[in-house]
Amino acid sequence: MSKQKFNAKKSLILGTLALALSAQAQDGFFKSHQEKQQAIEKEFLDAVDFGSFKVHLKEITKNPHIAGTPENELVQQYMKKVMSDAGMDVKLYPYDVYLPNHPGESHLEIVSPVQMTLSQQEAILDEDPFTADKRLYLGFNAFSGSGDVTAEVVYVNYGTREDFAKLKEMGVDLTGKVVIARYGGNFRGYKAKYAEEAGAIGLVVYTDPKDNGFVRGDVYPDGPYYNETTIQRGSMLTLDWTGDPLTPNEPALPLDGPEKVKRLDPKDVAFHKIPVTPIGYGAAKEILSRMQGQAVPEAWQGGLPFDYKIEGGKDLKVRVMVDQPVDYIRANNVVGTFKGSKYPDEWIILGAHFDAWSFGATDPNSGTAMLLTLAEAIGKLVKDGKAPERSIMIGHWDAEEQGVIGSTEWVEHMRDELKANAIAYMNFDGGVNGRNFGASAAPTLKKIIMDAAKDVAYPDSSKTVYQVWAGKNPEPRMGNLGGGSDHIAFYMHVGVPSLGGGTGGLTPYHSNYDNFYYYSKFVDPSFKMGGTVAQVFGLVALRLANGDVIPYDVPRYAQDLKGHFANALKNVQTIAPDFKEFEKVVQAMQKLEASSESYQKALDAAMESGNVSDQDLKKINEELIGLEKSWIDPKGMYYGEWYKSLYVCNDPFSGYASWILPGIQYEVAINRTEKLDEWDSRYAKAITNLSKKIDKITKTL
Repeated sequence: MSKQKFNAKKSLILGTLALALSAQAQDGFFKSHQEKQQAIEKEFLDAVDFGSFKVHLKEITKNPHIAGTPENELVQQYMKKVMSDAGMDVKLYPYDVYLPNHPGESHLEIVSPVQMTLSQQEAILDEDPFTADKRLYLGFNAFSGSGDVTAEVVYVNYGTREDFAKLKEMGVDLTGKVVIARYGGNFRGYKAKYAEEAGAIGLVVYTDPKDNGFVRGDVYPDGPYYNETTIQRGSMLTLDWTGDPLTPNEPALPLDGPEKVKRLDPKDVAFHKIPVTPIGYGAAKEILSRMQGQAVPEAWQGGLPFDYKIEGGKDLKVRVMVDQPVDYIRANNVVGTFKGSKYPDEWIILGAHFDAWSFGATDPNSGTAMLLTLAEAIGKLVKDGKAPERSIMIGHWDAEEQGVIGSTEWVEHMRDELKANAIAYMNFDGGVNGRNFGASAAPTLKKIIMDAAKDVAYPDSSKTVYQVWAGKNPEPRMGNLGGGSDHIAFYMHVGVPSLGGGTGGLTPYHSNYDNFYYYSKFVDPSFKMGGTVAQVFGLVALRLANGDVIPYDVPRYAQDLKGHFANALKNVQTIAPDFKEFEKVVQAMQKLEASSESYQKALDAAMESGNVSDQDLKKINEELIGLEKSWIDPKGMYYGEWYKSLYVCNDPFSGYASWILPGIQYEVAINRTEKLDEWDSRYAKAITNLSKKIDKITKTL
């Protein structure tokens, strides 16, 4: 397409969107204020510099930058400069956290029937100059135990709770064995947890080609899939809390600072003790192909070209040796603020971590580069005299890869302020990882994302992001947030409505191949998705920041809860067939539905008339900020009191999955019925509190 034709097509798309933007009423804005907001949004969309994303991504990812290294400090300094230049007030929040940021010494060998040292690092590729960087580490799993063990081998499939239960049912004894598990099915730390509980003395983890490799398509560098040397790194931390392992519920303030924080003794923390190492499927093939035991269940067969076996037999012995140092490192969060012109103490927070296992082009720094691009665009509005009415903050979190640590320490540090001030947290860990747009969110934030997506053009298309996202469905599928990233403390510990969004696709997840070359070849060669994601979530931020009434979709609580409790009841009936219903919850839900309906009618009338005083608006918005806090229960969950939200939590048996109504989900998972009445009461109380808050807002409206 010629440049003239491209520009004409772009103008046509933008013109159509501008018409749609002017016709679409904005939730939360008085009718008389909508034209002003639409002009601000149009200026913002024009201000997003699509070329800026590529510049930032290339600069941030030129060095490997694991937490605690000088290279990671360079990224920190670059982000601070870009945000300061954009007009943000930038502050560093330092913490001294306890973690391994280096593999130390590690060896993996077959010692019999042959002697063979197995590769623990990706191959250097002629096509990809980044792979020859001498600063790249071996594959390692942070918070592996240290040890040197040699033993027979057992294959445990994905190493899930169910897989270990199946092995026990089959009579397979794991005591004193080294187990080999493929990635997938659960958070990798649970593979180590269950292996250790079963008596294993070592763990090897690999990515099977059936899940990501030649079975799926061409492998790197010819295609995007894992080659035989690609290794997924990652943390093994599985404690009853998230964040720094020595300071649950408290920030890990600097050891040399004026404020002292009591830290746990590492000997008293339930770290995994067995040595663990990750490898590629080329190395795993050398172990698995020599196994001689009974055949695996059909579903456990992977993609390597032989029949998988459960046991290796007495002749096959493998040595796993790990000596991994753990110590305090300085983690620095970088937080920038555009101060609100009218309500500076009401916060909209966007964030992503910036530390990486290697170069981090997809995970996490595509999100970092997007947020810098977004900051520059909002900065242009601010310099033009159009500062957001509420404060917009952008947080770049450190030490996420070892256990979601930097963001958690900041949330624990700012807990009281967040409870009072935070309207939303938006997370963009690897936020531009492909071209497939998607999002997961708290109920109150689902509609605002979809509305924003209607007002942004999808690159190289005549459609909007919303239309491409929805596909043939009447509206896009919107997920629920699970575990694994920096929203956890905001959403599950403090009760800030949160979302995770952006674009996805195939990535070289946690490997040394996650670099700018891979990104430019396979993720988004056009480099247009970064600007697109910035536009969508910039609109979300501006609507939250400028709305006369915070534009939460309040009735969505009742809508979503109805489905969640129906599913919960079905699950409960699998362990208690005679259980009829959650009686107290049913009554509370009826009240919530009525309260939500009344609220929406009152809100619609108020938005039309504009007849609400500034004093009443302040009261209304303070109450709206408190809605999600209705789910925060000081007692927390039985599997970990740090997890305070009754509404949502990551699955404590897999780590990644989203558990909605986690109190009930846990009872089902452990097959316990005697506490169901307690949960009926606790959930009914939370829903009743939510209804009362909604009624109070309605009365003020």
